Amino acid sequence: MNLRTQTPPTRSADGLSGAAVNAAPPQAARHGAARLNSQWAAWAFLVPISVYLIAFYAYPLYRNLDLSLRHYTVRSFVHGDAAFTGLDNYRTVMADPTFLPAFGHTVVFTLVCLALQFSIGMALAVFFTQHFRLSATLRALFLVPWLLPLIVSASTWSWMLNSDSGIVNAALGLLGVDPVNWLTSPEWSLTSVIIANVWIGIPFNLVVLHSGLQGISPQVHEAAALDGATGWQRFWRVTFPLLRPVSAITLLLGLVYTLKVFDIIWIMTKGGPVDSSTTFATWSYRLGFGNPLPAFGPGAAVGNLLIVMAVVFGLIYIRVQRKQQQ
Repeated sequence: MNLRTQTPPTRSADGLSGAAVNAAPPQAARHGAARLNSQWAAWAFLVPISVYLIAFYAYPLYRNLDLSLRHYTVRSFVHGDAAFTGLDNYRTVMADPTFLPAFGHTVVFTLVCLALQFSIGMALAVFFTQHFRLSATLRALFLVPWLLPLIVSASTWSWMLNSDSGIVNAALGLLGVDPVNWLTSPEWSLTSVIIANVWIGIPFNLVVLHSGLQGISPQVHEAAALDGATGWQRFWRVTFPLLRPVSAITLLLGLVYTLKVFDIIWIMTKGGPVDSSTTFATWSYRLGFGNPLPAFGPGAAVGNLLIVMAVVFGLIYIRVQRKQQQ
């Protein structure tokens, strides 16, 4: 019987058989095609968000910058033939007597609102971690100011702080205190809009901080209590450091929101009286749309300065947080 002789598979110099060498290129091609398809899929998912960011963020920012660098009138705004003026609009804004008061009001309004909203929201969040009866119901009621439209909230506070018929002055009268011109006095107008904005911003801080507190294990507090720590020591040395990432996000979002608050101030005081509650947000609107002859360039310049303030405050806060985490 004849036996067929089988030639052993040839091996390459690196020890791989010929069949393995022949099979390697198609397998590598399949892997390359799979990687290419996954990359195309990733780019396909990025296209919608990229279009959104360009259309609703990048282009408006570019247009606002262009507005601030040109002399726009109503006619040139429509026809697009405004003359390039460089930084003249910024010089005009900074030389305006309203600039320094508006800058100071913006800083005071932002910092005071942030401090009060965060501290009161933190206190309420700690209070609602006790899980007493009706805790969920009361927590839901605290969300009402956050859910109401800003025009409703601002109008409500305008009625409450009315000098003649407001409920606040009526309550002060029962205590023997003279009526206060909350909205028409330069000494109280900024305080009035701060009170209204704090009332609106507390629920956001409460919800976010309460969620962060729920993520801290009760065993950590039990261990601190066994070590003899008091309630304040447990909060300051255990709870607050563990809550720092959530606190950073809360303050950063609150900072961005508070800097651009316009509705509340405009509805309650329109930045007055005598610019006593004017901020960069209300001043920018008044320059661009609140005059018979709108000053689009200076209004855009004030808006860009507000953006710069937001970026500077944000960078400072992030740097402080990084130093504390080291």
